[in-house]
Amino acid sequence: MEEEIRRYAEAIRIASEPSQGHLHQQALEYLSNLHQNANETWRLALTAFTDMTSEGRKYPESVRFDSLRLLEEFLDNRFEPLDEDSFHTLQQSLISYVRSEYVYGSAESHASYLRNKFSYTLTLFFLCTYVEQWPTFFNDLFSLIRLPESQSQPQFNRHVSLLLFHIITEISGEVADQTIKSARTFNPVRHTRDSRVRDAVRDRDAPLINEAVLTIIVDGMERMAALRKTTTSSPELFEAMEIVDWGVRTFGSYAGWIDINLTVTPVTIPILFTLLQDPNLAIRLATSAALQRIVGKGLKEPEDKLQLIKVLALGQVIDALESKTRAEQVARGSAEDEGEESYREALGRLLNVLGLELSKLAEAESEKPEVAAEASRLLEQILPVMLRFMSDKYDDTCSTVFPLLQTVLASYKRTRKMSTDPLEESKRSFLVSLLQVIMQKMKWDDEEDPCDLDEDDNTAFETLRKDLRLSMDAVFTIDQELVTNAVRTLSLQTLSAYRSGMSLNWNDAELAVYLVYLFGEIMKTGGKGRAAFCVAPLVPKEKRREVNYSEYPLTPHGEMLLALVQSGVSAFPHRSVTMQFFETVARYGDFFKIRKECIMPTLEAMVDTRGLHNPDSTIRSRTYYLFHRFIKEGRNDISEELAVNLVEGIRDLLNIQVDIPTLDSPDDDLLEEAIKNPGLFDSQLYLFEIVGTLISLVSKSPEQQANILLSIVTPLLDELSSNLPAAQGGKDVMSILRIHHSIMALGNIAKGFPDYPSPVPEGYAFPSLDVFRQVARAILGCLEAMNVFKDVRNATRHAFARIIATTGSSVTQLIPSLMANLLAQFEPSELVDFMNFIGLLIHKLQRELFNVLDELIGPLSAHITQLLSQPIPGTDDSAAQTKRAYLTLLTNIMSSDLHDIFISDRNKAIFEPLLNSMSRLAEDISDSSGQKSAFAFLSRCVQVWCQPAADGQAAQGLPGFERFVYERLVPTAFVVLSSPQFNIKDGQMMVVLLEIGNFLQIVCKTRGQEAQEFFLSAFLPSQGWPPDTAMEFTGKLRDLDNKAFRKYFADFVRSSRSQASS
Repeated sequence: MEEEIRRYAEAIRIASEPSQGHLHQQALEYLSNLHQNANETWRLALTAFTDMTSEGRKYPESVRFDSLRLLEEFLDNRFEPLDEDSFHTLQQSLISYVRSEYVYGSAESHASYLRNKFSYTLTLFFLCTYVEQWPTFFNDLFSLIRLPESQSQPQFNRHVSLLLFHIITEISGEVADQTIKSARTFNPVRHTRDSRVRDAVRDRDAPLINEAVLTIIVDGMERMAALRKTTTSSPELFEAMEIVDWGVRTFGSYAGWIDINLTVTPVTIPILFTLLQDPNLAIRLATSAALQRIVGKGLKEPEDKLQLIKVLALGQVIDALESKTRAEQVARGSAEDEGEESYREALGRLLNVLGLELSKLAEAESEKPEVAAEASRLLEQILPVMLRFMSDKYDDTCSTVFPLLQTVLASYKRTRKMSTDPLEESKRSFLVSLLQVIMQKMKWDDEEDPCDLDEDDNTAFETLRKDLRLSMDAVFTIDQELVTNAVRTLSLQTLSAYRSGMSLNWNDAELAVYLVYLFGEIMKTGGKGRAAFCVAPLVPKEKRREVNYSEYPLTPHGEMLLALVQSGVSAFPHRSVTMQFFETVARYGDFFKIRKECIMPTLEAMVDTRGLHNPDSTIRSRTYYLFHRFIKEGRNDISEELAVNLVEGIRDLLNIQVDIPTLDSPDDDLLEEAIKNPGLFDSQLYLFEIVGTLISLVSKSPEQQANILLSIVTPLLDELSSNLPAAQGGKDVMSILRIHHSIMALGNIAKGFPDYPSPVPEGYAFPSLDVFRQVARAILGCLEAMNVFKDVRNATRHAFARIIATTGSSVTQLIPSLMANLLAQFEPSELVDFMNFIGLLIHKLQRELFNVLDELIGPLSAHITQLLSQPIPGTDDSAAQTKRAYLTLLTNIMSSDLHDIFISDRNKAIFEPLLNSMSRLAEDISDSSGQKSAFAFLSRCVQVWCQPAADGQAAQGLPGFERFVYERLVPTAFVVLSSPQFNIKDGQMMVVLLEIGNFLQIVCKTRGQEAQEFFLSAFLPSQGWPPDTAMEFTGKLRDLDNKAFRKYFADFVRSSRSQASS
């Protein structure tokens, strides 16, 4: 074995040095083989770990660490007893090692990671052997702990004591810690083994373990007390504190799963409360965690749990400690002590657990009324302490009691639902205090600037605000008036103070504005729209513009918004206040429909240096969107004159902003990265859209509208023409980006105009069609010159989609050239977007697109059919997306009366292959969405091409199509329904089933008597249906309306499949 261990050690050395080349890989493979065969190689590992020479351990720490890993491999998943020889070998070697290294040695003083690893390995050996082979495990360890009596030395061996503590903590984690257990894949054999070990420890050794741990803790406490009289820092004091710290951690680890009568006694309670106030932070934290486990321990009888809580009297203890630590916090001032704050967090968590346990007892009113009443009394006593923790200036401490708060509020809500009596005064008083705490905690720290904080800090505070808002929501449900008065009072007082010229901290001003924003979010009752802001009678939608809402009194939220605008707080010299103002006014656009005098001051704030013209690009970027939202919401209240003035006011902001990103890697494509990360331009697009909206409002003066629009688009058209020569070469990225951005901007200007109506109402004010034609031709010219660039193709699709939506058929003559250039250079990734684009054109242009589609549908169908026939690699979803887009396109064609393109002279040869392809898609059970769309398409085909002759007239359908329906499509429907893979319990497949029912009924209703005879006399009998069943089914198919038949059909299929499987 000596030679084998030498090879083992050499392999570990080589494995740690990648520079060894092929030897490195060989060493890794050798070690992997050893670990995989741990059942045979564990003796080698045991020897390598424990062997000694006269100078110490024989092998280096790296070898010994890997040896422990190998022993873990051997022991970890072993749930049966070891053979006697293996057991005795391991037991003797490990005990000898403990004696030499822990009793007489330094306990691996230079390698703490080895100590930790060994304690875990010994724990695994304990789990394997304690129940049947090593029942004296703890006694054997205890025998190694006690030292000879000495006045100057501790009574217990420090190294062995710490080893004991580590092992017991590890055992508790393995057999009782639900967090550890839930992280593992459940193994019933391990679960049974752990339960047996847990029960055996309880029965055999729990009292001895508890006594040993407490005895060592007390010894350590006495040594700490004696040493602290003479020193505040010494190795001996540190060692004593470490013993106590780990002793309390160990006590806490088993407090949740051994008899409560061992852990809560007249001896343990004074020890714990003494240590809860110890000068050493680690000891205090460990004690708090131990008390949490004790309080949270499950007890069968509610009376026992209540008695435990009363005996501990934790409420008074935490109350006193909260006051003490808060005073210390105040005394520290701006100086931060993370350790002491973590102690306050621990106290908060302890209070939270105590409160949750009391809440559980208080909820058992029907079963144990006396227990519930006493628990409610104790819970009420700790609520003020909970509020003090909530108001802590550190958010982590504040959030420790959120679970308790939510539980208390949920209880209040249940009580309110069950009773119409007024809220008890004590509860009302608590809620009033709670609201004050919530609103203060919603306030930013005045020493912090959100704009200077990193993203994580900002996100953390926004998360806190969200959690606080949930609590405010709950209070609102309990007592709406309380929340309304609290929010209204604070916001109005602050805004009034600012309006009167009083000096305010920025965070007070921001909070007032934020509360105005928040109130609309929590206001779940009351009116919507204008009714949320004024008390007015219900007015029909078409007459609301005629009503003077300024005559009606405001709601509380309306009062707050009016005060917000009138206060002038938008001019507050802090960007967070200004931005919160913009967020609020953009959120509540309906308010400005009832107080129109507030529109101008709000727009002035948005347009000037507070918003759109702010020197800070981050503020401009966000304000572009908020301005867009505000105008879109209130455009009906903007006059032509104001619209023109606004366009002039933001004209200087319409210069294309191009940002060139810094590449992470030289291999990155600069153009691609710049398109994906457009910087400010992404927000600037909102500005271009809203310019279009404002120009569209100048509808009474078509000539003026055209002139303004032309003045806006001309600089962009100039951008296209001036950058085109340099961009065509493909090397000038800046020129390509300027063309791409300009096309996108032109498209968004068109997007700002209203959609072209169909039909056109009388007196409709058409947009400036000539200007848009000029824009469309310019964009098309760029595409013709630059169709090799995917980003230009994408931008062109975007722009034309918006221009066509605005102008209708005015640019139809450009569509053939547009299609040709989009398809001239085409990537598969563009296919879905292209088909969606075609779908939009169909919707807008209808029959005017016939000739374009007639040319396009054949090559497109062939391309997609070929694409879908190829195997799909890995998890690639592109084929599924392509299929969905294709089916949607085909359905749109059928729905828009463009179906003649399928049987035109150009495409009639592909019609039958298309139908066969759709039939195959209808059979594909692996794609329910595709099946549904395929059957929907086929249903429409039946309606169009299966119409029979009527009243002596020739049939309007496609001759012979009915045979295809009877011979191919109807059998396909029943093949799907009878497939073993068709799971009717699956919601998506149920949708397919209903679509099949719809298809069958359309066949029957379209072909009439002929179809009924086909089902009754031909098809259903051929499928083995009994005559009565066929007669019933055909009758339902004929007589029921669509909704009733779909229900019948679903029940019928469900019943038939159930009978077939039984």
